[in-house]
Amino acid sequence: MTGDLSRLAGSIPPLITPFRDGAVDLDAYAKLVEFHVENGSDGILVNGTTSEPSTLTVAERNALVDAALAAARGKIPVVAATGSQSLAETEALTAHAVAAGVAALLVVTPYYVRPPQRGLIEYYLAVTREYDVPWMIYHIPGRTAVSVSLDTVLELARRSSTFVGMKHAVNDLAFVSDVLAALPEFRIFVGLEELSFPMMAVGAVGLMNAVGNLHPRILADLCLAVGTGDLRRARALHQRMLELNKAVFFDTNPIPIKYMMKRLGLIATNEHRLPMVPATPELERRLDDVLEQSGLFETAFAK
Repeated sequence: MTGDLSRLAGSIPPLITPFRDGAVDLDAYAKLVEFHVENGSDGILVNGTTSEPSTLTVAERNALVDAALAAARGKIPVVAATGSQSLAETEALTAHAVAAGVAALLVVTPYYVRPPQRGLIEYYLAVTREYDVPWMIYHIPGRTAVSVSLDTVLELARRSSTFVGMKHAVNDLAFVSDVLAALPEFRIFVGLEELSFPMMAVGAVGLMNAVGNLHPRILADLCLAVGTGDLRRARALHQRMLELNKAVFFDTNPIPIKYMMKRLGLIATNEHRLPMVPATPELERRLDDVLEQSGLFETAFAK
């Protein structure tokens, strides 16, 4: 492990990318970062899946990193997701994020190409070997069509002193237990909303969940409750968020999240870039019902 990683824990939501008339709205993005600083998030993740990164250019992704760091002003750590299916693109994104001063890197397993495990190992080492910045694997085989094995994790830990963790977006608690049995200090973040409490209960250090865009404080409180051993409170918070957690997957993320953020006044419009599209009227009604039941409408309009 590398350095003091105590700040790399808790709720680190992957922020959405606000668009206006087809362009990235950096001013709106900065306001979202400030919202998370003020409302309890333990950090923010830039250019995660929820950010629609595959629809962004390298320059746009780099601009979001810069905007996040400027708006956060060092108050909370900024983690940059710098992976793509292309080694050259990943290297360019990583170099910019490191030079900009991010707290850590999150590198997705290369999608579409379906590399063997030995290819994954060499890919990750090639991307990160020049830097002292802590880095993590983004493990999301449902999107990338490739899984990471326990042996690969152990080999990377042996060969890279800056490899510190993983965002695990897989319904596989046994894998989490196996990794932590071999690497007790490994920092695993939950990437599936409905597994937030269960995965932290077996050793994950925090959350990188899209639902954090809606209610930062409650997710930070959930992490704190687990961290302090107050499992009764953690279970209650998990149940309170359950319907919202399910709603995230009523359609492809971040379609539901962006609609709910618009309804709560957090963004002006739920604009996407093709092939992503806004929520349908039927989906809007379903999401409105969930927001009504959650009490978030009352919270938003009380401000």
